[in-house]
Amino acid sequence: MKLHEQSLASLKAGLEQGDFSSRQLTQHFLERIRSLDPRLNSFITVTADAALAAADAADAARARGEAGPLCGLPLAHKDIFCTRGVRTSCGSRMLDNFTSPYDATVVARMAAAGAVMLGKTNMDEFAMGSSNETSYYGPVRNPWDQDRVPGGSSGGSAAAVAAGLAPAATGTDTGGSIRQPAALNGITGLKPTYGRVSRLGMVAFASSLDQAGPMARSAADCALLLEAMAGHDPGDSTSVDRPVDDCQTGLDRSLEGLTVGLPEEFFPQNLDPRIAEVTREAVRELEKQGARVVDISLPTMKYSVPAYYVIAPAEASSNLARFDGVRYGYRCEHPENLTDLYERSRSGGFGDEVQRRILVGTWALSHGYYDAYYLRAQRVRRLIRDDFARAFEKVDVIMGPTTPETAFPLGAKSGDPVNMYMADVFTIAVNLAGLPALSMPAGQLDGLPAGVQVIGNYFDEARILNVAHRYQQATDWHRRSPDTGGEA
Repeated sequence: MKLHEQSLASLKAGLEQGDFSSRQLTQHFLERIRSLDPRLNSFITVTADAALAAADAADAARARGEAGPLCGLPLAHKDIFCTRGVRTSCGSRMLDNFTSPYDATVVARMAAAGAVMLGKTNMDEFAMGSSNETSYYGPVRNPWDQDRVPGGSSGGSAAAVAAGLAPAATGTDTGGSIRQPAALNGITGLKPTYGRVSRLGMVAFASSLDQAGPMARSAADCALLLEAMAGHDPGDSTSVDRPVDDCQTGLDRSLEGLTVGLPEEFFPQNLDPRIAEVTREAVRELEKQGARVVDISLPTMKYSVPAYYVIAPAEASSNLARFDGVRYGYRCEHPENLTDLYERSRSGGFGDEVQRRILVGTWALSHGYYDAYYLRAQRVRRLIRDDFARAFEKVDVIMGPTTPETAFPLGAKSGDPVNMYMADVFTIAVNLAGLPALSMPAGQLDGLPAGVQVIGNYFDEARILNVAHRYQQATDWHRRSPDTGGEA
């Protein structure tokens, strides 16, 4: 098996056994990026020289017997994470010229574990989008069909992993932005419990919703990455002070006695019946392994999309107020006065979707509308959380489709924002409740991957990783790769 077809766990074993060095491994992936990424556009910045230097350092550390859990393993970071001395653009014109003076906690922890950063991946501008078409650097293309979207906003990370340009990558999930692109690209993506992973150095979109997580081929790979990136961070007030669970030891735990809930709201009448069947087939596989399935209901889930598109833009309008052209980022030329500086810097530095959400959020927070919309949306959010709490009194995990369809053509929804927003209809409720959830590949329709979502109770990442791993031990959907046309 070629290096880029192997899982992260397999590559780790190869490094430990001396089958290849980190430099050889890193050179392999850098050559893949050089050869194939001009067609996919999954990377914004490639840090080749720094990657090779880090690989040499990892090889030296291993020779000294000082190898960390990710020693010598290459990965990519979504360009929303600050990286010291490297451009952190957030997929935007506004931060196109911004070089971060420090590392995000996620980046620092990965580096401390020995990981080698290949570069920064493309994304929807400021993580606002469901197709990776809002990026200032152009759309990412899905490696399974380059005329289709990879999903968003972590589409660059998902496409890079699926195409074998990186064995793993980081992503962020505000309303489904790890799970949705993972599903559309046929990889595994984990959105941890809110607060499980530090948000320090992760450029904020919606502070009460954003959460970093791993993207890789398998659940086992995601478990390895989560243990490296998770944990309390005193520098992040939203970080939860609790020990990091051992997610790897329990991966092979039996599913005998596991109770799986299937919410009727995940199977609406207008859902593509093939997507529904992919989900039910995955559940049947778990039943073969001893799981018990029960029907449940999440009645307020139908309000999750409208509630989200009040709360998230409101928080975005506040978070993005700092980008005004004064201290850093894009600045218009020859401003006439301070007002002109603000207006032209922000209108020129932000794209259409970001401007749309800032306007909606500012309106929702304005006098006369705050109570009518923002506070009401927050009350709905609590009802959604309560629905999940009642469900988890009866079940161990909840399952359903990750997305209502497979990857759609580039440009198909660009002119219809509301239709685009509905791409996250099955993922948003999880973010509003702050729960952990994972998307795993579970089938293909017309040659395109389809994903199934596993949702767990708070801080129960180990269980959903166990469920996904046992499923992946019995199936091979996560091992399938697109034909990239490259032999590098």
